Amino acid sequence: MRVLGIEGTAWCASAALYDAETDSVLIESDPYEPDSGGIHPREAAEHMAEAIPEVVDRVLTAAEAEYGPDAVDAVAFSRGPGLGPCLRIVGTAARSLAGTLGVPLVGANHMVAHLEIGRHRSGFDNPVCLNASGANAHLLGYHDGRYRVLGETMDAGVGNAIDKFTRHVGWSHPGGPKVEAAAAEFAAGAAGAGDGEGSAGGEAAASAADLLDLPYVVKGMDFSFSGISSAANDAADGGVPVEEICFSLQEHVFAMLTEVSERALSLTGADELVLGGGVAQNDRLREMLAAMCEARGADFHAPEPRFLRDNAGMIAVLGAKMAAAGDAIPVPESAVDPNFRPDQVPVTWREGESVARGAAGGASAETARDPDADRRGAEATVAVTGAGDDRRVVKRRVEKSYRHPDLDRTLRRDRTVAEARLTSEARRAGVPTPLVYDVDLADATLTLQYVGERDLATALDERSTEAVGRHLARLHGAGIVHGDPTTRNVRVSPDEAESAAADDEPAPAPATYLIDFGLGFHTGHVEDHAMDLHVFEGSIRATATDPDPLIAAFEAGYEAVGEGEVLDRLRDVADRGRYR
Repeated sequence: MRVLGIEGTAWCASAALYDAETDSVLIESDPYEPDSGGIHPREAAEHMAEAIPEVVDRVLTAAEAEYGPDAVDAVAFSRGPGLGPCLRIVGTAARSLAGTLGVPLVGANHMVAHLEIGRHRSGFDNPVCLNASGANAHLLGYHDGRYRVLGETMDAGVGNAIDKFTRHVGWSHPGGPKVEAAAAEFAAGAAGAGDGEGSAGGEAAASAADLLDLPYVVKGMDFSFSGISSAANDAADGGVPVEEICFSLQEHVFAMLTEVSERALSLTGADELVLGGGVAQNDRLREMLAAMCEARGADFHAPEPRFLRDNAGMIAVLGAKMAAAGDAIPVPESAVDPNFRPDQVPVTWREGESVARGAAGGASAETARDPDADRRGAEATVAVTGAGDDRRVVKRRVEKSYRHPDLDRTLRRDRTVAEARLTSEARRAGVPTPLVYDVDLADATLTLQYVGERDLATALDERSTEAVGRHLARLHGAGIVHGDPTTRNVRVSPDEAESAAADDEPAPAPATYLIDFGLGFHTGHVEDHAMDLHVFEGSIRATATDPDPLIAAFEAGYEAVGEGEVLDRLRDVADRGRYR
C-alpha cells in the first residue's frame, strides 16, 4: 500500500508518500516563516493555499515517475487539531485529490500521528507517548480502543510557552531553537568558568550552571506553563541576562515534562516511552527523558528530526494503518476539526492491547503473588520492614540525575516536608492516612505505617472510589489539597472494612487510605480542590476498562461530604484541557 499524506495544521505545508511494502517515506515541506512574532492565522492560511498545491505536485510527480499512474492507493490528511483556515485548505486539497485519483480518503488526528510515527519507528508495542510541540503538550497511552490522555497542560502548549518569552525579548518565530542555543551557550560558559576549560557537554554543563528560581507546577500528571512564562518575562524586564533565563526556563520546563512522563510510566506500569512533536528536537529534553528512562529500566525512542517537526510523513504512515483497517471516511463526513482531541479517535488499527498492564483491568500474576511488586514509584524507593502489624514503610525520594542539582534538592526536600506534615494533618482531619514515625530531611526519607494490602489501581471497585471521594471532601474541608490523588496513591485492603464516619454515610467500604502527599499544599480555593478531583478521575479514565461507574461513585462520595461548587468547577477544569 502507498499513501499520499497532506499536513497543514498550522505553519508547515507538507506532502509525503509512504510505501508500506518498503517502509520508505518521501517528504516535501514548505514551512511558513513569519517576519516577526508568532504565527498569524491569516498569513499562515495564505501560505498554505500557495504551498499545498506545490508540495503535493512534487510528491505526486515523484510517485508517478517511480510507480506509474496507479502510484497512490489512499490519500490521508490532517483533520485536526490546528488552525481552522489552514485545516480547511488541506481538507479541500485531500478531498479533491482522492476524488481525482479514485482512492479512499483518510482523516488523521495530528497528535495521534505524532505518537504513531514514534511507535512505528521504534518498534515498541505499548509505549507511553509524550507529545511536546508548539500548541500541544500531553501524555498518551493506548487503552481499551482509544489513546487516553494520561496528562496534559492546563493552559499553554510547551512551544507556545517558550515562544511567549522569546516574543517578549524580541526574537522571531520559532523561538525554541534560539532558546536552546542560548541555554547551551550559558551552560558551557558556566562549566568552563568552573573548571578553567572552555568545554563541557550536555548534562554536565547544565549541572554546573546556576539556576534561577522559577515556578515549577506539576499536578499529578497535568502541568501548567503560564506562570513560568510570566516569571521569565519579569526576569528579563528586571535585567537578568537573556541567556541565563533561557537556561533556567529549559531546565524547569523540561524537568516538568520528564517528571510527568515518569509518573505516567509508574501509573500504567509501561516500560516504553516515545517522544513526538517539534519541541522534541531539543537535545536537552531528549537527554532528560533518556536519563530518566535509563534509571528506570525503560526503553526510550525519539524519531529523527524530520518526523518530529510538523510533517506529512507521519500523516501518511498513520493513514496507511487506518486504510489497511478499513478506516476511510466518506467525503460528506470529512469536515476538519480544529479541536480534535486524540482521545476522540477510535483506534481501529490496534486491538487486544493496553498500556495499563497490571493496573485497573486486572492485576498481573506477579501482583497477585505480591501486591507491592508493581509499585515502581516515580519519585521514591519504598522498602517494607518488619512483619504483621509491625510492618513499616521506609520511603526515600531518590536523586533525579535528569534534573539540575539545585532544583532536585529543593523538590526532594520540599516534598518530603509536605508529605510528613500533610499526612499527619489529613489524619487529624479524619482522613485515613499512614502514621508518620520518622523524618530524615537530609536523606529525604520518611518512615511510615504500612497501610492497605494493595494499590487501588489493582483493585478498583465502586465502593473504594466512593470512599476516596469522601476522603478528598474531608481533606478539602480542612483546607488541604492532595496534589496527586491517582489510583497509585490510594491503598486498599479489600478484606478489611473501614468504619463509617457519620450516621448518614453508606455501608462501610473496603479500608481505603490516601498516601503520598508530596505535591500537596494548603488552600481553600475551589479551583485547587476541583483540580484534585480532575487528577483522580484522569487516572481512572487512563486505566479502567469501564471508568464511568467508578467516576460516578467517586463523585457521589464527594458530594455526600463536600461542597457542591467543587463538583461544578470540576466540569470547567475538565473542559479546560488545551487539546479540545
